Amino acid sequence: MSCDAVAFSAMLWLASFSPDAAQAGPAPAVVQPGQAPPSVAGEPLFIDIVGRAKKLKAQTEAYRAALPKDPAGVAQALKGWDAFGLKIGELSDLDMKGHVTLKARGAVDDLKCILRGISQDLPEKLKAVSEAKTVKDQDLALRDMVYLLNDNVEVITAPPQPAA
Repeated sequence: MSCDAVAFSAMLWLASFSPDAAQAGPAPAVVQPGQAPPSVAGEPLFIDIVGRAKKLKAQTEAYRAALPKDPAGVAQALKGWDAFGLKIGELSDLDMKGHVTLKARGAVDDLKCILRGISQDLPEKLKAVSEAKTVKDQDLALRDMVYLLNDNVEVITAPPQPAA
């Protein structure tokens, strides 16, 4: 299964979960083939990714908080944006390195595909913030970047799951 298909399947599965459905009755028994892969959260590369993503998420939230309050206003230049962009590029490269590392190990779980997707999405989110014309558009693009950076942390630190 391609990484895009796995990522899409994971998104659909997460979107379909409902707390009410979990309480509706016992889930049907499903045998999971294989075992959960070992966690990579303690490895230096992945510790670095998590640390950088957390810092960049905090910086992105600070950018959002400092935006003018008029959503119809013209988008403002963000202080230190060029340096921020370089850090996002570095994180994107590290996410791709994580993907390549896991792929070389023969990993069959979703993490390698998710890291590749995040690596590809980070520059797109950065571009969306840069190209925003209004404060509202800038805020929405920054919000999307916050979500993506948060995902970058959570996919690495979450307990590994067996391949689907």
